[in-house]
Amino acid sequence: MALLITGACINCDMCLPECPNRAITEGAKVYEIDPLRCTECIGFYEAPTCLAVCPIDCIRPDPHYSETQTELLQKFKSLQIL
Repeated sequence: MALLITGACINCDMCLPECPNRAITEGAKVYEIDPLRCTECIGFYEAPTCLAVCPIDCIRPDPHYSETQTELLQKFKSLQIL
């Protein structure tokens, strides 16, 4: 499942450099996670690094992008080809 950043984000910039898939960008109001690039760090780390560094816990699973571990790994592999 891809992750999303809620409106509680304070734009602290902690998550942006941590994303190995470059899925996090600066949005109009808060940082945003591109669900087509987010693999929850599968293929890189054991857990999502954005969650680990977020000081206010504003990153949640995106209910619109439910994916299995296998699907996330496949997405990781397809992103490596680009």
